[in-house]
Amino acid sequence: MRSNYLFTSESVSEGHPDKVADQISDAIVDLFLSKDPEARIACETLTTTQLVVLAGEIRCKGVYENGAWAPGAEEEIERTVRETVKAIGYEQDGFHWQTFRFENNLHGQSAHIAQGVDASGNKDEGAGDQGIMFGFACDETPDLMPATLYYSHKILETMAADRHSGAAPFLEPDTKSQVTLRFENGKPVACTAIVVSTQHGKGYDEGAKEAELKAYVKKVVADVLPAHLLSDQTVYHINPTGSFEIGGPDGDAGLTGRKIIVDTYGGAAPHGGGAFSGKDPTKVDRSAAYVTRYLAKNIVAAGLARRCTIQLAYAIGVSEPLSLYVDTHGTGTVADDRIEAAIQGIKELGGLTPRGIRTHLGLNKPIYRKTAAYGHFGRKAEGDHFPWERTDLVDKLKTALA
Repeated sequence: MRSNYLFTSESVSEGHPDKVADQISDAIVDLFLSKDPEARIACETLTTTQLVVLAGEIRCKGVYENGAWAPGAEEEIERTVRETVKAIGYEQDGFHWQTFRFENNLHGQSAHIAQGVDASGNKDEGAGDQGIMFGFACDETPDLMPATLYYSHKILETMAADRHSGAAPFLEPDTKSQVTLRFENGKPVACTAIVVSTQHGKGYDEGAKEAELKAYVKKVVADVLPAHLLSDQTVYHINPTGSFEIGGPDGDAGLTGRKIIVDTYGGAAPHGGGAFSGKDPTKVDRSAAYVTRYLAKNIVAAGLARRCTIQLAYAIGVSEPLSLYVDTHGTGTVADDRIEAAIQGIKELGGLTPRGIRTHLGLNKPIYRKTAAYGHFGRKAEGDHFPWERTDLVDKLKTALA
């Protein structure tokens, strides 16, 4: 590993068109799981100027059975979509929660997929697809996330909170951030560059209003980043194109699953390629990515490593993972193969089968809308939400590896 370098991560706000699509898809996941905890959902969303389109496959008792919708189901789906967009804050001529056109093209799940996933006879429930999934944790921040992504998220969360509260009425929903940090001996020591591009109200691209917007962004950055990282040498690029009035789905089409690096580790760790939003937890793209983060975070929290990457691999219709890989990047206090053995010995994980993961983390619940903006990881485990951020395996790992 290099010890001295510059590294950059970006984040996008809840109003970014791809994130609008993610939130709609996960609102649909939550809707169906609230009706049937065993529902199967693969919901993709397209957003563009005054249009939202859903496409995908579902199976849900009492909602969609035998190729037909239950009475009122389609109306509830549309209502959920519109309420999601309203909560984000889109009331613009080019994209308004009340007036956009809506298309629902969801249909029944393929029987050939279902037969591989469903448990039957002596066959345990299989993975919903093949694939590789990665989890990561490091000691750069209190939440054991890469610092560049952590601060990129926090800048946008702060701006969104100010927009919703009215503290920054000149802000509109579509915003992007980017943070570049200099690392020495593997630790962040300085912020060299900040990029923030935010959609804004009329007139905030010139004169005193532009100065007000830029001063506001710099204050947010100063409130979010530790003071020792900022200096007169930090370079700011705030709305570098000049004007950003046209944004959101009106400015650029949005699709579910296009912000997978923002959703995970900001490029600081590998990604298996599968998106999360719109998928029920039988899809290991989602559930196995959550459990690998859970394991990596507990390993770092236990003091067994400063950095940890974990990979799992699955085959569609097969319950047991094909492989488990642990890499502590030379920072581990014990050998990586011993950590792998310790993980495999934790009975509560259910052998890391799809059913075992969902049972241990409690994933068959309507908990996913909150994951669809500002990252799936590095969040606070509260109630049923973000259970993969718990550190309740620390003692078991320490005992197994003593």
